[in-house]
Amino acid sequence: MNPNTEKLRKKYMNNPPEGMTSEDMRRMRGDDLLDMDYFLNEEDPFEDDFGEEGFYIF
Repeated sequence: MNPNTEKLRKKYMNNPPEGMTSEDMRRMRGDDLLDMDYFLNEEDPFEDDFGEEGFYIF
């Protein structure tokens, strides 16, 4: 298994997300663990970027 996945597993086993237990983290597949980490740490996709500097085509 990927060493990065194991690091994430240990991280979430020590401090599981709300509604989950460390046992859930232990049993979770590597791909599911990576997906969970991505969604827990991604930026808000619905954040309003209006007004940010950049090039706009209207």
